[in-house]
Amino acid sequence: MLRKLTFLAFLTIFTTLIAPCIGGVVYSPAVAFEKNIDGWIFVNIRIPRVLMGLVVGSSLAVAGVVMQCIFRNPLAEPYILGVSTGAGLGALLGFVLGLFYLTPALAFASATLTVFVVYNLAKIRGFFTTESLLLAGIAVNFFLYALEWLILVKTNAHMILGWLVGYLGNVEWCDVNVASLAIIPCFCSFMFSKHLNALLLGEEHAFYLGIDTKRVLKILIALATLATSITVAFVGIIGFVGLMIPHVARGFVGEDNRFLIPASALIGAAFLAWTDALARILNVPVGIITMLCGGPFFIYVMNHYTKRL
Repeated sequence: MLRKLTFLAFLTIFTTLIAPCIGGVVYSPAVAFEKNIDGWIFVNIRIPRVLMGLVVGSSLAVAGVVMQCIFRNPLAEPYILGVSTGAGLGALLGFVLGLFYLTPALAFASATLTVFVVYNLAKIRGFFTTESLLLAGIAVNFFLYALEWLILVKTNAHMILGWLVGYLGNVEWCDVNVASLAIIPCFCSFMFSKHLNALLLGEEHAFYLGIDTKRVLKILIALATLATSITVAFVGIIGFVGLMIPHVARGFVGEDNRFLIPASALIGAAFLAWTDALARILNVPVGIITMLCGGPFFIYVMNHYTKRL
């Protein structure tokens, strides 16, 4: 298993070195040492953009692992359950009101409220099912999207339209420094790997193993929400990364969260960095490409899951 994780680590390092070279204009890594406009673009635009992609991809992937485990739902992820859209609404309010320094906090508060609403809407007689959770998440997602578009139309804030579908093009070094804080809730989630393994057996089994399930669930939901909110505050709503990457990682390292979380973080980082490289070539927001990939993947997972029932 360690060999597989080592391979993924080398893949991520390779991505970090090569992905900045790819785009509408292809650069050599040596251009970073040149004192001209190409060198400035490479160092101050390409490299921060790739590093942000690594941070966002790993954070969303880990958040997806956590949500799929705690909800015991293979289709759960921040975007589908409305967490990303909720964070986006809070961040959008921060932009429109000029509260730029409070944007991450507003995103987290709005995302937390969204999780609370979705969870309670999904409850049927005190319990929630896979179907009710997904339907509640999708319904809240559409409602929040409508609110975001209402704000865009009424405030004429069309300059952030690309941000709404996930865009890494405006990233600067200062943004990368702050967004890197999303690594903290991801690492904390990894520290709860054994708890997540127990929760996969069900809350009752986890309780008998000596785990305070209510407390652990609240902490894990907060960690996943925080990681998602930080990334959304800087690059917008990038969908389906938290759905696709955990399933790919499971096929590579299995279900054990001690290996699944780091594998998902590494694969998610490399995936979003390369996806954004393609977005640079096509000159489109990266969120569009992840949605084009995620839609068919969602259908595949849903069909595979229903066949097992």
